[in-house]
Amino acid sequence: MKRLALSGALALLAAPAMAHTGHGAEGLAHGLAHPFLGADHLLAMVAVGLWSGLVLPRRVWAGAAAFMTAMITGAALGFAGAALPMAEGMIALSVIVFGLLVVMARRGQPRALTAVSLAAIAAFGTAHGYAHAVEATGSAAAYVAGFLIASAVLHASGILAARALVTGRLAQILAGGAVVAAGALLVAG
Repeated sequence: MKRLALSGALALLAAPAMAHTGHGAEGLAHGLAHPFLGADHLLAMVAVGLWSGLVLPRRVWAGAAAFMTAMITGAALGFAGAALPMAEGMIALSVIVFGLLVVMARRGQPRALTAVSLAAIAAFGTAHGYAHAVEATGSAAAYVAGFLIASAVLHASGILAARALVTGRLAQILAGGAVVAAGALLVAG
């Protein structure tokens, strides 16, 4: 039991392996490009848009707002030098969770389920924002503005896709399932 506790404590203290290194993370252009070039971010944001469009027809931007607000919080933590253990793992896991949310999405689903889903979206959004911040160099404000703009575009594309899926339950399941499968590949890789 002592070894397990020690192993867990050491794992939390270890520096994270960053899967996002090796690409530009400076200024507006890189902030705009990264969400489109990083499969994890692209899949997660489109899936949040899909979920929002399927579940929240009147408050369609609620999922995106929860995600992007949490991204700002995560970015602030990263810029402040705070540690967010296992942020990369949380990002990969977010793709699976968001895909499952798309598969299970229903208009008129219980409010409690919607609230839990929005809380999960926000929690994972924090990890995404944190990852963006710790990789940023140069003009952090411009980089954050870029990834927020790109995120809004990806959320909007998911919302528009959800509008096309409204009458197609099979298409919704296939879309969500494809996101889950891609997330599983990210977790395994």
